[in-house]
Amino acid sequence: MKRTLPAAMAAEDRPPGRWGWLAVGVWLFYLVQPLTEIWQTQHGVTRVLGLLNLLVFGLAYISFFGVLRWQEFRQNSSPLWQRLGYLTVMLGLALLLTTTAGQTALTCMVYIAATALLTLDVRVGVLVVLLLLGGVELAMRVVPGWSDDGSYGFAIFLAGVAVLAMRRAMQRSSELTRARQDMADLAVQEERNRFARDLHDILGHSLTVITVKAELAGRLIQVNPEKAAAEVADVESLARAALGDVRAAVAGYRELSLAGELVSARTALQAAEIKPDLPTTMDEVPEENRELFAWVIREGVTNVIRHSGAKRCTIKLAARQIEVLDDGKGPTPNDATSGHGLMGLRERADQAGAGLQVGQSPDGGFRLAVKVGT
Repeated sequence: MKRTLPAAMAAEDRPPGRWGWLAVGVWLFYLVQPLTEIWQTQHGVTRVLGLLNLLVFGLAYISFFGVLRWQEFRQNSSPLWQRLGYLTVMLGLALLLTTTAGQTALTCMVYIAATALLTLDVRVGVLVVLLLLGGVELAMRVVPGWSDDGSYGFAIFLAGVAVLAMRRAMQRSSELTRARQDMADLAVQEERNRFARDLHDILGHSLTVITVKAELAGRLIQVNPEKAAAEVADVESLARAALGDVRAAVAGYRELSLAGELVSARTALQAAEIKPDLPTTMDEVPEENRELFAWVIREGVTNVIRHSGAKRCTIKLAARQIEVLDDGKGPTPNDATSGHGLMGLRERADQAGAGLQVGQSPDGGFRLAVKVGT
């Protein structure tokens, strides 16, 4: 009888597909004991009714796991009265079985205990198991012809412990799945933010230069058509480059070049009629700092052209620091926190272990500085 414990272990192992039914149904093997008892002790109609009783009980047990699978193994997914009613039906079938299988019908109580602990709240399930345990122990002592060998009560107790442990494991597995989903959602959100930041930085700079050059071409078209045509050609080239940058960003392979950004900055500033004072070498800048400094140049020069009203822009490079300065109208109180470009640049600086500073330049204009290792 002690081997009836695995019946309780038909708990929600959640085996996939067709093998799930096999994993659940295999424990019905332990109903062989009452089956044998009915076959050997009963005859005629009584034997048939007893076997039908046992078959209906087995089908009820199997159907319970079918309902659980359909409900995706969610706790309390059906009303309490339905779950209690289902257990009552199983208990009624088990009690009816005692009329033909005798004491061996108590094997069914192990199945009922496992089912109760799976389908009910833990406290209610434990209460049901205790009632079953007490009823079984009492029945073996008061029903004539039944003997108390302790195996039935012990099997119910072990079944309860096993199912509670598996239920806890299922709960932890569910919590882990939810945590992984939350982490995946956060990773997706972070990637969206990164892409939005990169797209803003790419198009913000490129479209600013294109706008400035288009305005310059418009002013020159009457007085200097050849120069206007050259500016229009530059606009076309910049538009193609911006398109390439966007495609590269979508592919996830784009990296900025410090040298390339210095060249682009000179071209953009000259087109905006702002005198560029840029370094002629970048040899002292370590390779690991160059991409960050390239982003600083892109964002800083874009802001100078858009907002500063400056006549001169200076870029200073050192091994661990870069500064973008102008002689324009200077910073406003909100410049340190406003603007998607500066917010994105601050995030890049934080990721690189650098500090970003926004303030007034010595000429009274705007100063943007990033220092690595602060």
